[in-house]
Amino acid sequence: MCENDHAGLGRRALFVTGAAAALTLGSVTFASGADSSRGTQTRTVRGTLPPGSPDFVYVPVEVPSGVREIKVSYTYDKPSVPAGTPGNALDIGIFDQRGTELGGRGFRGWSGGARTEFFIRADEATPGYLPGPVREGTWSVALGPYTVAPQGLSYELTITLTYGEPGEAAAPVYPPERAKGRGRAWYRGDCHLHSWHSDGRRTPAEIAALARAAGLDFINSSEHNTHSAHPHWAAEAGDDLLIMLGEEVTTRNGHVVALGIDPGTFVDWRYRARDNRFGRFARRIREAGGLVVPAHPHATCVGCNWKFGFGEADAIEVWNGPYTPDDEMALADWDSMLVASVRSATRSWIPAMGNSDAHRDPDPVGGPQTVVLADDLTREAIQEGIRAGRSYVAESKNVSLAFTVAGGRGRHAGIGERLEVGRDTPVTVRLEASGAPRCTVRFVTDQGVLFTSPPLPVSGAGVVEWRTTPSYAAYVRAELRHETAVGPLPGALAAFTNPIFLGRS
Repeated sequence: MCENDHAGLGRRALFVTGAAAALTLGSVTFASGADSSRGTQTRTVRGTLPPGSPDFVYVPVEVPSGVREIKVSYTYDKPSVPAGTPGNALDIGIFDQRGTELGGRGFRGWSGGARTEFFIRADEATPGYLPGPVREGTWSVALGPYTVAPQGLSYELTITLTYGEPGEAAAPVYPPERAKGRGRAWYRGDCHLHSWHSDGRRTPAEIAALARAAGLDFINSSEHNTHSAHPHWAAEAGDDLLIMLGEEVTTRNGHVVALGIDPGTFVDWRYRARDNRFGRFARRIREAGGLVVPAHPHATCVGCNWKFGFGEADAIEVWNGPYTPDDEMALADWDSMLVASVRSATRSWIPAMGNSDAHRDPDPVGGPQTVVLADDLTREAIQEGIRAGRSYVAESKNVSLAFTVAGGRGRHAGIGERLEVGRDTPVTVRLEASGAPRCTVRFVTDQGVLFTSPPLPVSGAGVVEWRTTPSYAAYVRAELRHETAVGPLPGALAAFTNPIFLGRS
């Protein structure tokens, strides 16, 4: 074993790389030339990252020919810090000999802070990493100092190369883009889920079983900053479950779900809002056939709050996991955007959705779930329904809604649609609900909450109607709220709908 020392950022020659806010350290070298008799070689490097370190620090590794497997492990110190002060957290990933260029082809895997070691070889790799040949050239271990304590972050990085003939790589197989649907119908889905390919603890098979038990018709794979799970979903799809492929693009200024992208698509995350690069990667998502969905925009975890604006969004994840105050903030913020859209001749509205963001037990898959009116159970049809806002969000499979408005010579419209009638035409808003015992129904408009029903019966089923005009309400959407024990605040959501717009456009 050989060792060397990065010591501190100031004691080695550093240079800025192609990715924003990143620095590259001195290289780790191994003996050159293919010689399978050498077995393995190991190098260990140590260093310290000070507070204010760049987002990404690259450690180049000079990989010679004849390598069968590369293995990386790391540790770092976690000193005590005062209350309210972030401690040390160090993420890790790797890029191969094709380089670390932003959006380039060199990405080979990322595990964030979920793992302390990983390996890559032609036939297999640690979850989160992409199997394939370990080719000769300069590889780069990517260190991501997520947070750094005032004392600094001291790390130890060990790279082991194993020589020999490479294994045989299997061609990836991906899930089909179509399941056996019911034609034009309401389909239930959860588009934000994590397996052991990022920081989840469940296998794809376990998630698929939980999705079926939750009454879901479709799900979307959304691992943090990696697409390594894509080939591992094919066996879990079936006539009863459409599995779409995606990524949770996890930047330092917020997360975005790439929903339903082409298999094997890599979407880079190494930028902040001030770098003015998000638009490029939003286009990348759409070019790969996906939707751009900012996730949990008001979440309080470090780096989770959405800073990129919503100009590129196809939908917004308003409800994420168990309903909490940050979801209430996201719902209010989204409603304000609806108000702005009806007052603007050029600004279109952005639909809302909800997902579980389930990682491990006891996180419920499908809690909440987005219920989409789609022409069939296909990737394209589900995405079109989400993009059009023909959907509502329910806390579980138990809650079902039918929400319509009618008026003006028998005209009617459903969720995400517009009722084209005159400003003073009387219209009837009607909600049919089931599975929501003792919930109150609120009709929310651009003027605020204009109607609140008595609680539904303990059976959870009921019909609520309200009459208005387009001049009084430019749109109307429904919320079902659980009872509150005390106080003026509304109860947690059981369900909510996207709006129906009233009046001529």
